[in-house]
Formats: sequence, C-alpha cells, structure tokens
Amino acid sequence: MPRFYCPQALVIGAVVTLPEHVAHHIQVIRLSVGDTITLFNGEGGEYTATISTVEKKRVTAEIKIFEPREVELPYAITLAQALPEASKMDWIIEKAVELGVHAVQPLASQRCVVRLSAERATKKMQHWQGIVIAASEQSGRNRLTTLAEPADFNQWATQQDLHVRIMLSPRAEQPLSDWARHHPPQSVALMIGPEGGFTDKEENLAIANGALMLSMGPRVLRTETAGLSAVAALNAVWGAM
Repeated sequence: MPRFYCPQALVIGAVVTLPEHVAHHIQVIRLSVGDTITLFNGEGGEYTATISTVEKKRVTAEIKIFEPREVELPYAITLAQALPEASKMDWIIEKAVELGVHAVQPLASQRCVVRLSAERATKKMQHWQGIVIAASEQSGRNRLTTLAEPADFNQWATQQDLHVRIMLSPRAEQPLSDWARHHPPQSVALMIGPEGGFTDKEENLAIANGALMLSMGPRVLRTETAGLSAVAALNAVWGAM
C-alpha cells in the first residue's frame, strides 16, 4: 500500500487535502478515487485512508483507520557525520533512516572538503529533509529522523549530554561490536570522520570530553560505509535488526 507523509492533524472520519507533492505523486502512480493509501504525520502510528477526489492539483482522502504501529529502535542512535564530498551525504542520510537512526548531526571538521555557507546550508537542509521523508515513507517508519543543523566539530564535541559518544577510529584497539556485547542497549552518538578522517587534535579533543574511541575492525572503511556499518553492527548485537 502506498505510504505518504502528511504533516497535519489526522483524525478518523476526516477528509484531508493532501500536500501538493503527495497529490502529484498519487497522480504519477495513477491512483484513483476509492484506492487505499497509508498516511502518517510523524507523531506515531499510521492511518489508512481512501482517496475521495482527484483533481489536477488537488487530492483529498478520507481517513478510515488508525493503527498504532511503530518500528522504531528501542534506543536512540545519533549519527554525527562529518560532511563528505559530493552527494555522499544524501546516500548516508537515506540509509541511516532505513536502519532506524534517531537523529543525524552533520559536522564540519578540519579535513572536510565541503564547506557550507549559510545560504547553501539552508538549501542542503531542505534537500536532506526531503530525503528523510522519502526514506521514511519507503521503510515503514512513522516517525521522522531528526535532522540537526550542521555544526562545527570542535563546538559539538565539547557539548555535554547524557548519550554515550563513540568516535570510530582506525587507531582504536577495541572493536565497536566487542564493546556492544559487554554493554546493554542504550542511546549512543556515533562520530564519523570525513574522507581523510578526524585529525589527531580532533580525536584528542573528543576523548578529553568523554568520547570512547572504538574501531570497526582491521579494515579502513570509507566515510559513507563506516557509520552505516556501525549502526548495523549495534542493531545486530543488541537484537534490533
């Protein structure tokens, strides 16, 4: 059944006007009056609805059933990803949503090739938010991954919160999977460097502020592989795949 994100109040029995991009998609895939679709608004659960009207730029649907369905992980993973080159961030965000990541924090570290001006950062955030929505629709998630504004690595690394912060580094001696086997499922933030990795200064700063340095094993993974592999490893060890 087609699933669509509809950021508005959804109530059983109500007839809602669907967002313009959803209406366009419905027309592209040739749905018609009476067809059944699934809607979610990011607040939890999903709604079964039937299409009431299909006009040139407007589609309405009547909400029939609410299902309190959730597929979220029982712990919150934040993926703190240093900005990679080209369109790699698009792919990372899409797959992170599919794997159940709770939040994505883009980071500007010293070796990042990409530098975002305020205007460009705003456009990127809008683009990435669209990827979050599309990946949520596809993967069956009814809550959207939180997408934080890009932050300077040094400032973010020195902030204090309740999450365990894990910096993945080839220099680390203990594997992430080994650490996970000896700790209960819990909220964590995974810190992933850019193509050239974090600098020694950045690693030392993070460790000085409480981060754990762990590895992904003997092989050096690309930045677009490391974080997603780490999320999958945690989910496998903690039984949430």
